[in-house]
Amino acid sequence: MNSPVYQIAVWLIPLVIAIVFHEVAHGYVARMLGDQTAAERGRLTLNPIRHVDPIGTLLVPMVLALAHAPIFGWAKPVPVVTARLDHPRRDMALVALAGPGTNLILATIAAAAIAVSLHWSGAVPQTGVGRFVFDNLGNFLLINVFLAIFNLLPVPPFDGGHVVEAVLPRPLAVHYSKLHRFAFPVMLFLLVVLPMIAPGANVVARVVGPIAQGIVETLLSLFGLA
Repeated sequence: MNSPVYQIAVWLIPLVIAIVFHEVAHGYVARMLGDQTAAERGRLTLNPIRHVDPIGTLLVPMVLALAHAPIFGWAKPVPVVTARLDHPRRDMALVALAGPGTNLILATIAAAAIAVSLHWSGAVPQTGVGRFVFDNLGNFLLINVFLAIFNLLPVPPFDGGHVVEAVLPRPLAVHYSKLHRFAFPVMLFLLVVLPMIAPGANVVARVVGPIAQGIVETLLSLFGLA
């Protein structure tokens, strides 16, 4: 269970599933609200091959798993054309919220599945397939909650940035939208540079982590696990 291959498997499998559902949720809500772009490009599928980003979905999570660091990653974004939405500003916010919302639903399902498995087995499996499934469920819960909260950060390229853009007055929203061109540098700064130069400003540790922990504890309590 401590082997690198096992650690990669029990983190990468739930991460890929969580990311794929997150992206497909964006596309389905966009289609419901008038934008058929994702459907036209074949992205409304749960086939991970259509969504995998070699670096964000595979390489980065594997390196983090081996380093025993917090696991995160990303997939190729599902294309959404704002102008094709019925009500562009409002609908783009709804499309953005669909991803984190789906992750929270999946986290709730994971907590319920953990409760059911413990009820059947009476204890946490220590070896074999049972332990592998249990570890995947536990990580699936953690990953989905983390992805939901992380993506709600109110800056590009995260989903929360789209929500902020939708609620800002139009003149401010126009200027705010220009930040999307700096999406990758912003993410790199928040996740890598800022914690190095100002540990007290570590967004993941100071903001995302405590909120995610509170949600995980709430879900576990909901099913009598805490």
